[in-house]
Amino acid sequence: MARREEAGRVSIRTRATGWSLTSWVLFAGSGPLAKAVMMAGWPAAAVTSARIVLAAGLLVPLVAVVRPRALRFRRADLWLLLGYGILGVAGVQLLFFVAVARVPVGVAMVLVNLAPALVALWVQVVRRTRLPGTAWLGIGFAVLGLALVAQIWQGARLDLLGIAAGLGSAICSAGYFLLGEHGASRHDPIGLTAAGLAIGAMVVAVFAPPWTLPAALLSAPAVLGDLRTPVWPVLLILAVAGTVLPYLAGLRALRDLPSASASVLAVVEPVVAAALAWLLLGQSLGLMQMMGAVIMLTGAMLVQLTMSDTAPAISNRTRR
Repeated sequence: MARREEAGRVSIRTRATGWSLTSWVLFAGSGPLAKAVMMAGWPAAAVTSARIVLAAGLLVPLVAVVRPRALRFRRADLWLLLGYGILGVAGVQLLFFVAVARVPVGVAMVLVNLAPALVALWVQVVRRTRLPGTAWLGIGFAVLGLALVAQIWQGARLDLLGIAAGLGSAICSAGYFLLGEHGASRHDPIGLTAAGLAIGAMVVAVFAPPWTLPAALLSAPAVLGDLRTPVWPVLLILAVAGTVLPYLAGLRALRDLPSASASVLAVVEPVVAAALAWLLLGQSLGLMQMMGAVIMLTGAMLVQLTMSDTAPAISNRTRR
């Protein structure tokens, strides 16, 4: 019986890891698509705003018709919905672009990917769940590998506002994992995703209303490798495959995967994004960056292997 229960836990964890990896692969795939839209003349903030507003506009009505019970929340859930929408949807995106505007992209990427360390600190200090030392080592490997992939030493400059925005994005990203873990254990992931995207869309629209852009930008040519297409179908793919689906997959993973483990799997995103940029945009990786990718993935695997024993304890604390 014990072996059967253990095998069941491993199977559930494996499926949850698969959902999480799917989420980050989809998020990574949105990078080259967004880059193609920006190269067509769209400001970065406008691309982010358009994809979230469009994603909410597509998902919310669909859920309201097909699965209306998923959108029923209690008044006590308001803080969760606001936190998830403001931090996990709008805050991560907006603050990341503020950071990118003031510091090199590599530095901003390293800052936002400090989220796994923040999640681990929360789990250990607030939840009082002691994490294995090898888990911290794996997080360190992941950050080090990311620094090599991003090549943060190239063109680095000190800008306090940019660094603060990057750290703020990391805090919002940590909130995405922690609030998502909390909400996914109590609510339908589809309803929570729809509500979070709706709230996030309202926030980003305040700072970068997409409807104020010239309509001609929708038909501007976007180039992806040998493919040349108008911007609007790329935005549609960004909204569905690069926003709705990864958020859904991420919440589905967080139903069975502790936030400390799920957050480290986010290091897959820059690796996949770099590979796609090479395939679609002709941007190649150097030897140092490839070494960094190996170190990042090693760190993620180390965390997954060493967190398996503490996963039940963390999940139990979360559901209390």
